[in-house]
Amino acid sequence: MKRLSKLETIVMAIGALLSVFGVMIYVVSGASWACWLFLVGALAFVATQERQTYEGRNVTISRLRRIMTMGNLCLLLSAFMMAEDVSHILYSVITCMWTNGYYFYVSYIHNNWVIPLIVAVVIELYTTIRISSELQREAKKT
Repeated sequence: MKRLSKLETIVMAIGALLSVFGVMIYVVSGASWACWLFLVGALAFVATQERQTYEGRNVTISRLRRIMTMGNLCLLLSAFMMAEDVSHILYSVITCMWTNGYYFYVSYIHNNWVIPLIVAVVIELYTTIRISSELQREAKKT
């Protein structure tokens, strides 16, 4: 795995902390500004994590990196859905476009940001643990 620079590591850690605190504050207090904190943190975390590439030939690690990318997309989807819960930008568009727009919005978007967040967390934990063990196994071989 390509090592991140000190600055990139700090940005990634700050992004992760902003994401966690943004979700916690939003859930506990419902503060509307917390969703933007989560969005900025998620963007910083995903951007730095995607910069960390794998140049090796291990198929398992390459596959895990692709799975991790899917987890990153779920994290971003969750952040944008939380921002939509606060801003309601898509609400007017969806209700005007479809006759059942309100039902669609409430069923699939409103307060459903938790689902992609849970998926992202499970994927991130799994891939991080597996990549770490695969890198250790690869280091023992050489």
